[in-house]
This record gives sequence, C-alpha cells and structure tokens, in this order.
Amino acid sequence: MSENYFTKLFDIDVSKKTEKKGGRTYLSWAWAWAELKKLHPDAEYTVYENAEGWNYHTDGKTCWVKTGVKVEHVEHIEYLPVMDFKNRSIPAEQVTSFDVNKAIQRSLTKAIGRHGLGLYIYAGEDLPEETAPQGQPGDREKLNTLASIMNKTRQDGTAYFSEDRKKYFRELAKKDIDQCLKDAEIALEELESAE
Repeated sequence: MSENYFTKLFDIDVSKKTEKKGGRTYLSWAWAWAELKKLHPDAEYTVYENAEGWNYHTDGKTCWVKTGVKVEHVEHIEYLPVMDFKNRSIPAEQVTSFDVNKAIQRSLTKAIGRHGLGLYIYAGEDLPEETAPQGQPGDREKLNTLASIMNKTRQDGTAYFSEDRKKYFRELAKKDIDQCLKDAEIALEELESAE
C-alpha cells in the first residue's frame, strides 16, 4: 500500500502562510499551489464553466464558482460563492471579473485543503496540534473527522452543509470539540436520510 498523501499534506504547518481578514483565516493560494506541486508535480486543477462558457455560475440573484483539484487521480470539487470583503454574496448584477477571480483562487485553495494541505483552517483551527497552545491529545484527529463530515457532498456534488452551517460548527469546535462532533454526525445523518 502506498503512503497516504493526505496525511503528508495535512501535517504541513501552513500557519506562517496565512493571514486574518474579517475574523477569518486565509491561506495564500499561490503558496498552497506551490506546496502541492512540489510534492505532486502531476496535480491538476479545473475551473468549471457554466453552459454559456462563463467561469462562474449564477441563479440570477447571486454567483458562485466551481473548481476541482486532482491529486493522484482523486479530484475534490469545491463550490464557493462570489463574495465581498465582508464575506457576503455579491448580487449577480454587481459581480465583476475581479470578484470572480478572487473566488476562483479561494475555491482552489479550499479544494487543495480537501486533499489535506491547510484543512485544519476550515475545521476552526489556525495552527496544527504541535504548535497550538491549547487542546487535548486526540483533538487533531477529531478536527480531521469534523472536517471530513463538513466536506461531505451528495452524489450530485453539492455540499450537505451550507457555509453558515460550517461556520456554526467551526465556532462550536473551538468551545467543545466532542459535542461539536456529536452534533455534526447527527446533522449529517439527518441530511442523508432526508434524501
């Protein structure tokens, strides 16, 4: 059995390559792509176009992008709304090409995260366990499990959890990771059984 590439990417400390904006932690997309390509030179990304050939999708009210990153023949797809600096969806008629480009880069970074690099950022943690000032043994594994639950998608590729719901669970994880995991597992079971 070959080495688990996810674990190797997950163990990389990205904390020195992040910055905080509006209370959120962002990983530099250029750095994330460079790190991924160093370890996986055959990695590929895709920006999915809509039926009209646009690099974003819209329902006429808001817009979003869809990207995918493939590592070792495994593609993880990420959807991300086109948002303003306050992380609110921009009305479709106000979206610019610059807004779409930023959303694409952020979406690609999140898709890279699904392969392991910087994933803990999306689980509510800013630092890996080794450098985190607080936390109990095993919290890293719990955060990894939580991230897996939060990133589950339906067969059609849409996410079970909205960005607001993910934010709620990230905040809860900071306070009580065990309760957060229980609540997330129950919520996922309910969403899966509702299909």
